[in-house]
Amino acid sequence: MSLVQALRERMLALEQRHRELEQAVADPARAGKPDYSRLLQELGRLNKTLEPWIRYQRLEQELRDARALAEGGDAELAALAREELPAHEQAVARLEEQLVDRALEQDEDGDRPAIVEIRAGTGGEEAALFAADLLRIYGKFAAARGWKLEIVDSSPSDMGGYREIILRLEGEGAYRQMRLETGGHRVQRVPETEAQGRIHTSAATVAVLPEVEEVDFELKPEELEITAMRSSGPGGQHVNKTSSAIRVVHLPTGTMVKCQEDKSQLRNRAKALALLRSRLYEIERQKREAERSAMRRNQIGSGDRSERIRTYNWPQNRVTDHRLGRNFSLETILEGRLDELVETLLAADREAKLAAL
Repeated sequence: MSLVQALRERMLALEQRHRELEQAVADPARAGKPDYSRLLQELGRLNKTLEPWIRYQRLEQELRDARALAEGGDAELAALAREELPAHEQAVARLEEQLVDRALEQDEDGDRPAIVEIRAGTGGEEAALFAADLLRIYGKFAAARGWKLEIVDSSPSDMGGYREIILRLEGEGAYRQMRLETGGHRVQRVPETEAQGRIHTSAATVAVLPEVEEVDFELKPEELEITAMRSSGPGGQHVNKTSSAIRVVHLPTGTMVKCQEDKSQLRNRAKALALLRSRLYEIERQKREAERSAMRRNQIGSGDRSERIRTYNWPQNRVTDHRLGRNFSLETILEGRLDELVETLLAADREAKLAAL
């Protein structure tokens, strides 16, 4: 069976599932039942998956019509059709790539918002400054894509860096693209604190989690220890007078999260619970992914933050992505222009998945 045939069969099956879901959510008897929200979420994901398929079918018909005109007896129409053929063919090819990505997508969380956790690693204060650099890179990348960025929690360092910072990114393709950043990031440069001009190597780690809703992962109140406390770090009089920060511990696993960015204790509590939910959900995801470990070894990365994925070399003005074995301009990356890097990673992932079939 050819790839195109396989894609068609996959999309036809998804169309059938879409019709079933539309009937289910339209049934008044289903509204309010425990699985109703899940059905709505699945329907929303299918809408996004099928949208390029609908456009593809339309463009494919236009391409057939253009080819028929190009071979027809009317010389003037044939000449016009031949001029338009390359544009039609390119549009169909681009959509085929999107369809391959959607059809091969194993991660049902691809369309969710992303929780990005950046932590300074080896290198002390220089590592914390590098973590701040990564935050700026991702901030510019998100702004260019029109994503919404929100700081969930942070632990600033003495020189303006971050020992840890957690952010939430919401927008089209946020988790699908940002998950490629999971892993170890290494920097080679002369630190501001280095008097003799020696190059130091420091590191930071990035973990990217899908944001999940309560309907996807239930937190049992009896398994939570929630504590209100005063915020740490800069904050002025507000920090000294109120206990707006929230710490939540998941007792069965010992997983702890805190949130202090907001002045409202209620909003900090909601953010902390959302972060905890995402972390616990990620543990379950990793268990599922372990079942597909053989296929994961054929893909662009393990998703493990201990895996070194990239080196940022200041003296040589280059960024090396070790999964691709390719260099990119440091200046371009620092401006948040990750488009070429992301597209290359997605293309490599696509080829690896196809090879694994």
